[in-house]
Amino acid sequence: MFLEKLIAAQRQNRSWLCVGLDPVGDRLPPSVRRQEAPLFAFLKAIVDATADLVCAYKPNLGFFLAEGTAGMEALRRIIRYIPDPIPVILDGKFGDIAHTAAAYARGAFETLGADAVTLSPYVGSEAVRPFLAYPDRAVFVLARTSNPGAGEFQDLAGSPAGEDGPPVPLFLQVARQAVRWAAEGPGTCGLVVGATHPADLARLRQIAPTLPFLIPGVGAQGGDLEATVRFGPTHEGIGPIVNVSRAVLYASTGEDFARAARTVAEGLRATIASLQGPA
Repeated sequence: MFLEKLIAAQRQNRSWLCVGLDPVGDRLPPSVRRQEAPLFAFLKAIVDATADLVCAYKPNLGFFLAEGTAGMEALRRIIRYIPDPIPVILDGKFGDIAHTAAAYARGAFETLGADAVTLSPYVGSEAVRPFLAYPDRAVFVLARTSNPGAGEFQDLAGSPAGEDGPPVPLFLQVARQAVRWAAEGPGTCGLVVGATHPADLARLRQIAPTLPFLIPGVGAQGGDLEATVRFGPTHEGIGPIVNVSRAVLYASTGEDFARAARTVAEGLRATIASLQGPA
C-alpha cells in the first residue's frame, strides 16, 4: 500500500521532504553534459546524495517529455533506480475521460512503475477512478495549487451538485469530492495543496482530515513552511509530502552539485523537524 510505504519512509529517514526531479538539459553541470546519458547521470547523483533524507521523489513528466526520447529513457531509468522503500510520485497532472484515464494509469503504474500520480479532476470522477482501481497506488488530486494564477478557476464559487447553501469555492468542492473518492477505495486518494496558500491549507485540512497532502510551493516559490508543518499532517499523524525541486537540484551548477543538493536537503529536513516540535 502506498500509505504504508510513505509512513515507513518518513519514519526511516525522519523526513517529510520530497525532492522534485525536474531536469533541464541546459542547466546540467558541464561535467555531467559530457556523459553518455547526462540526464540520468545527473538525477542518479541527486538520488545518491539525498536518498537517506527524503520521504519521496517526484519526477515531473513535463521536463522529461521536453528532452525527447532521451528524457523518457531517463525517466524510466531513474524510477527504477530510486530505492524501493522510497515512494515515487509521477507528476503528470493527468485527467481525461475514462478509457484514456485507464491508459494513463496503466502507463504510470505498470509501465513506468510509479507509486502515485498527480491528477486534475476537471473531467470528473471518470478521470480519477481508473487510477484508484490500483489498490497499492495513490492519486493526488489538484485542489489548491501553488502557482500565481491558481485562483482563476479554483476560487470560482458555486453550489455543489445537489446541495443548497452559500456558494463554495471550487477548490473546496474538489476536496469534498476527494473525500468521497477516498471512501470508495481501494486506492489512496490525497490532495495537492500549495504552501503558498496557508489559510486555504488549514481549511482543506478541516474538510479532509484523513487525506494525505502533497504540498508544493516551498523553496523557489516562497511558500509558508510553518503552515505546511502545522496543517499538513493528517489527523492520524501521517506527515505531508513537502516538495522542493529547484532549490535542491540546482543548489550548485558546479562539480559539487550533488554535495550542494545534499546540504540544502539536510537543511530543509532539519527546518521541518524543528517546526514539528519535540517528538
